[in-house]
Amino acid sequence: MAKRAPSRRIGIADVAKQAGVSHATVSRVMNGNFSVAADIAERVRQAAADLKYQPNSVGRSLALGKTDTIGVVVPDLENPTFQAILRGVSRAAARDGYRVLIADSSEVSSEEAILAGEARRRCDGVILCAPRMADADLRDLAPALHPLVLINRSTPVEDTPCLSADYGQGIQDLAAHLVARGHRRLVFLAGPEPSASNRLRVRGLELFMEQHPAVELQTVPGGVSFAAGHEAVDAILASGATGVLAFNDLVAMGLLSALHERGISVPGQLSVTGFDDIPFARYTTPTLTTAAVPITELGEMAWQRMSAVLRGDEDVVLGTVIQPEVILRGSTGPAPS
Repeated sequence: MAKRAPSRRIGIADVAKQAGVSHATVSRVMNGNFSVAADIAERVRQAAADLKYQPNSVGRSLALGKTDTIGVVVPDLENPTFQAILRGVSRAAARDGYRVLIADSSEVSSEEAILAGEARRRCDGVILCAPRMADADLRDLAPALHPLVLINRSTPVEDTPCLSADYGQGIQDLAAHLVARGHRRLVFLAGPEPSASNRLRVRGLELFMEQHPAVELQTVPGGVSFAAGHEAVDAILASGATGVLAFNDLVAMGLLSALHERGISVPGQLSVTGFDDIPFARYTTPTLTTAAVPITELGEMAWQRMSAVLRGDEDVVLGTVIQPEVILRGSTGPAPS
C-alpha cells in the first residue's frame, strides 16, 4: 500500500495567491499593521481562515523585534510564595496577550545572572523575583536586562521598578506581638544570608532590640524550606527561647512538625510565627501566626510595571513597598510561667 504524502504546510504565499495580494500585504495584515485598506485586509483574513493558515510565531517575532514573552527568574519553584507570585504575573500577562518563560535558580546566586541573561535574549523583558545576587552584581547586570522589574528586592537600580514588602517592619510587628504576650527570650530562625529580604528582617530586629533592651534575641541559621525548619529543632530548643520568629511559613511549618514529634506543646511551651501567609498556614496544627503579604497581587503589580515600561510610559512607579499584616492564629500564646 502506497504511503500517503505528508500534507504541505500552508504559507504566506498560499494566502497571498488566494487573496490576490502580495506577500508583503499578507505579512502586514497578519502583524496587525493598519496601513492596509480595510477591504483588502478583510480579504486576506478570510483567505487565511479558509486555508487554516497559522502564522509562524518565530518568524513573526523576528520581523517585529518582539516575542510577546516575559522571563521570570525565581530562586525556588517549590516555595508556594514564588508559585503565587508567578500565578499573579502569568495571569495578568496573559490578559494582555503575553506568555511567561520561567527559570528556577535553585537558590544558587551564581546561576541567576546566567539564567536572567538567557531569558532576556529570548524575551521582551525580565522579572527577577527575590534575586540572591549581591547588590553590586545586580547593579552591574541590570543594564543588560532592561526592561527589568525586581520583586522582593529594594536595591536601587536606575530606571528599574522595584516591588517589595516591608519585611523589616513585618518582623518587628511579629516580635512586638510575642513581647506583648510576655515573651522575653526570642530566637530568629534565619533565612539565607544572600537573601535581601532576610537582611531586611535582620535590620528590623536590630531596630526592635534597640527599643526593647529587656528582651533577649538569638539567631539560629535556618533556610527557606520545610526541611530547614525541621532540622533546626535542636538548636531552637537549646536556645531556651519561648518565642520563635521563623524566616517564612515553610520554615515555621517544618519546625512545628519537629516540635510535635518531640512532644513540645505549641503554644503552651513554645510560640512560633511564620512570614508570608501561604495558603497552608491556616491549616497547620496549630494554625500559624504569620505576617501576610499579598503575594499574588505582588505578581500582578510586577506585570503592570513591566507592561508600562514596554509601552514606554514616562510615569512608571519605580518604588513600591507593601506593608505586611500580622495574622494572629493558634501557634502563639502567652509565655510559659
